[in-house]
Amino acid sequence: MHIATYLIDIAALGCLMGLLHSDSALNPERRRPFLVAAILAAVAILSEAGTVFTSPEHLNHRNLHIFFNTLGFALSPVIPLAITLTFDKGLLRARKILLVPTVINLITAALSPSFGLIFSVNAHNQYARGDLFFVFIAAYVTNLLLLILITLEVGKRSNYPIAGKMAALSFFTIAGTSIQLIHPAVYTTWHCVTLALLLYFLLMSEFDNSFDPLTSFHNRAAFERAGRQMGEGQAFSLIMLDIDDFKAINDTYGHDRGDEVIRKVAAAVRGAFERRYTCYRIGGDEFSIIGSETDQGKIEEQLRAMAANLAAMRGEGDPVPTVSFGYTIFSGEERLDFSKMLQEADAQMYNYKKLHKGNGEPRTRPNPAPKGESRVPK
Repeated sequence: MHIATYLIDIAALGCLMGLLHSDSALNPERRRPFLVAAILAAVAILSEAGTVFTSPEHLNHRNLHIFFNTLGFALSPVIPLAITLTFDKGLLRARKILLVPTVINLITAALSPSFGLIFSVNAHNQYARGDLFFVFIAAYVTNLLLLILITLEVGKRSNYPIAGKMAALSFFTIAGTSIQLIHPAVYTTWHCVTLALLLYFLLMSEFDNSFDPLTSFHNRAAFERAGRQMGEGQAFSLIMLDIDDFKAINDTYGHDRGDEVIRKVAAAVRGAFERRYTCYRIGGDEFSIIGSETDQGKIEEQLRAMAANLAAMRGEGDPVPTVSFGYTIFSGEERLDFSKMLQEADAQMYNYKKLHKGNGEPRTRPNPAPKGESRVPK
């Protein structure tokens, strides 16, 4: 029974390692820390298997029993810490205090064979938890909470709806590992950790696959997903942006210059729109913004800030082009037709392009239209 379950866990982690090697959805910078976490999990599973097979009921080998327990207790809290590095490799160098629980646990685990701190194995090769078993629990829980908090912070910073998924995954992991803490003879921890690693990999792959690598904005797939998820009664604004004369830039100066222009325009947009807005790159030189702001004046204030950012770049000698835009506001009081809103904002953007191409400052309608109607600056 034990052999089969451990082999399944190891095989699943082997599949994860293969995916980490070949998967193109996951950001390459995340792969190595994730691979380290998968390897550590495999070693920890083998260590737990070693404690089972060297116990009095099987091989009854005391020294190996002690070794496998020490290895398992020392490595387990490092796994969530390794995954945390998928977000920021310099995190532990900048904040060494975060390593304190892990280091204390490593030292306590190393001393346990002699002093029975976290665990003890008596002369008859019988295992028992030590008085400082809580040190291991504290280190593991601290590192797990750190992983959860940093994941949530990254999702919040990127305006990505990750909180619900991470909450469910965290509950699954904590509940699964708690069973073995309460009933040591029930070996559930590493089955749950293996599944959690696979699910976390899928979550991070979906996260990375939702962003445009050139601008770090959400991509078209994320935009279409957001449109499908918009609920009735949820007021929001939809803004469409398009770079003026972008084809001429590509044809005249080449695609490298075109990419540079897209990055700079994206920086101007990002600098103008706060977290209430989520920015998307939905085409070559096309952007869209979905925001919870429904006040026309405030939206146009953000658009003026964007134009000011571009004008500042031009003032410094950088010939960045102007941007045309159109926007519409959904009041939440009628039936939502996201496709129709998109078409209206898009049409108004092209109308603005014809009327005001070359003018870096947006002109806005002096009298706001009733909420629920489309708006376009004139």
